[in-house]
Amino acid sequence: MTSTSRKLAEEYVRLGGRRLANIDDNIISVRSWDKDTPEAEAFWKEKILTLSEIDRHQVEVHLPSISDR
Repeated sequence: MTSTSRKLAEEYVRLGGRRLANIDDNIISVRSWDKDTPEAEAFWKEKILTLSEIDRHQVEVHLPSISDR
């Protein structure tokens, strides 16, 4: 079963999202060196930024990792 947070992260990436997760000592941050597609940017603003901090972090851990870059 896929969690809601994983589905949101997968949809964001499918739409052309370029943000990468950085998890260090259980601190989650998101980095972006490349610009998102307009669709991914709109999705991020409408579906992910509107989440509570805890729920947003749950989405962020499912993004591709900086260490995989």
